[in-house]
Amino acid sequence: MTETAEERVIKGRSRYKLQREFSIDRLYTFHYYELSKSFYSTGEKHDFWEMLYVDKGAMELFLDGCRVELTQGDMIFYEPNAFHSGGARTATNVMIVTFDAFAPCMTQLANRLFRLEKDELYILTELLKEGFEAFDPPIDTLFYPQLGKNKQAPFGSEHMIIAYLELFVIKMLRRVNAVTQVGTLKTLMAAGENQKGKLIEDIVGYMKRNMAANLTLDEVSEQFFISKTKLKVIFKQAMGIGIMHYFNLLKIEEAKEAIREETYNYTEIAEKLGYSSVHYFSKCFKRATGMTPTEYAKTVHSNIRRKQSSGSRQFSEAR
Repeated sequence: MTETAEERVIKGRSRYKLQREFSIDRLYTFHYYELSKSFYSTGEKHDFWEMLYVDKGAMELFLDGCRVELTQGDMIFYEPNAFHSGGARTATNVMIVTFDAFAPCMTQLANRLFRLEKDELYILTELLKEGFEAFDPPIDTLFYPQLGKNKQAPFGSEHMIIAYLELFVIKMLRRVNAVTQVGTLKTLMAAGENQKGKLIEDIVGYMKRNMAANLTLDEVSEQFFISKTKLKVIFKQAMGIGIMHYFNLLKIEEAKEAIREETYNYTEIAEKLGYSSVHYFSKCFKRATGMTPTEYAKTVHSNIRRKQSSGSRQFSEAR
C-alpha cells in the first residue's frame, strides 16, 4: 500500500518534549496560622524549602544570626538547613508552606525577601484556597504538623496546589532573574545599621521621632552638624536610597502599621504623620505602594473570605 504525502509528513515530525526547570512533588507542611503577639519560636532548621508569607501584622525573624523584619505583604524563602527563629510583633497571620524542590535555579531564592505584587498575590490567594479545601485537619489548625487528605476535597485539589505553587515559584525566580529590586525598607534599614556606625543610627532615630513633622534636608544636616552634600552621600551609601526618600518611606511604613491596627481612621493617620490632607496622604501612599490605603487594607485572606462567603468556612478578614 502506497504511503500518502500526509502520512509521510506526520511520520517525519519529531515530538517536542517540554522542559521543566524544577518540580515540586512533595509538601511537608501547609499552614495558615493566626498568631498572638506573644508568639515566639526558639528556632529550627530542616532539609527542605520553606516559604513564609505575612498576611497581617508583623514578624521579627532571625536567619542564621541576621535580623529581618516582615510586615503585611512580605514573603521570605528559607533554603534547606538554614536556621531560623523569631516571633510576632503584633497579632499576626502567616501562611507557611514547606516543600522539596531539587534544582540549581532554586538557589536564587535562598533566604530572599520579597514584597509581593498584585499578580503574585492572586496566585497565592488561589493556592491558599486550594489548601483549605484539600486537607483535613484544616490548615488553620494551630501547630498540627501532619497533612491529611480531605475526603470531600474537589477533584484535583492537590494537583492544583502543585500547579499554583510551581507557578508562584517561577514568578519569584523571574523577578530575581530580571534583577527586580527585592526586599523592603526595613531590611535596608537593618543592613544600613550593620554597615554604618552610630551616626546613621542616630539620624534614623531622629527621623522616627519626628515623623509628624515635614523634615527637610537642611534641618537634618543642621541637627547633626554635617554638610548637606556629605549627609546625602553617606546616607545613600549606607541605606541604598536618598535620605528624604527614606524619611517618606518611614512615614508610609508607619501608616501601614496604623491601618493594620485599625486604631485611627485615614484622616487621623494623615494628621499624625504630618500630611496636609487625607487626599495628599492617599496620593503619597499610592505612589509608594501602588495601592490606596483602602486597597492596602485588603489581603489574600480577605479575598478568600469574599470568594467563599457562601460556604461553611469562615475566615477572619484583615482590614
